[in-house]
Amino acid sequence: MTMTTQILILLIALLHIYILILEMFLWEKPAGLRAFRNTPEKAAMTKVLAANQGLYNGFLAAGLLWGLWLGEAGTSIKVFFLVCIAIAGIYGAATAARKILYIQTIPALVSLGLLLFA
Repeated sequence: MTMTTQILILLIALLHIYILILEMFLWEKPAGLRAFRNTPEKAAMTKVLAANQGLYNGFLAAGLLWGLWLGEAGTSIKVFFLVCIAIAGIYGAATAARKILYIQTIPALVSLGLLLFA
């Protein structure tokens, strides 16, 4: 696996840790409200759901970090979690906001391509 691929996968893991923080801890704070274009009222009503989503994003990050830690032996783990992220991004783009396609799906697919074909 090339250094570029490792860095991209690490950046995706860090992105999902950032999303975890936004969804679990900053959902009702100005940063969370801005990031998800929420009103304080809507954020208050959805904070439990957001925290649950944040936890899942943490698991995606943990899976990528686990795969990176294993090196070449973790290739199948990295593939699995990158595919999960890409699918989640497609669903999010179709149901929530198109920008998710660019923030989540495309980086996961690029990393997946580099991982498999480099």
